[in-house]
Amino acid sequence: MTNLSGYIFLLLAIILGISANGFLKSTNGFTIVTPTIFCIISIVACIFCLSKAMNVIPVGFTYATYGGLTITAITLFGIFKYNQIPNFYGVIGIALIIIGVILLNTLGKTT
Repeated sequence: MTNLSGYIFLLLAIILGISANGFLKSTNGFTIVTPTIFCIISIVACIFCLSKAMNVIPVGFTYATYGGLTITAITLFGIFKYNQIPNFYGVIGIALIIIGVILLNTLGKTT
């Protein structure tokens, strides 16, 4: 597997993670069947893609990128779908997460 395929699997994992977590609220505590099934399938596929990405990309880079971008996207999802605006400290925290992901992926080294 090439580096490109690892990053494609990482991108798929991020998209699936956003899908699963973004619609988790609509499951109403896993009491509504259709969104519950969608969330379960999405998170299982997400973990599969994440494991494939980790075959090529180092574990720390993979998980930090997945976590950071998924958290950021879910925050944006909450803003647009549920009108849940983060306060000043939340915005600073999200900005630091994005900066951390950028630094890790551009300047981070593994041995």
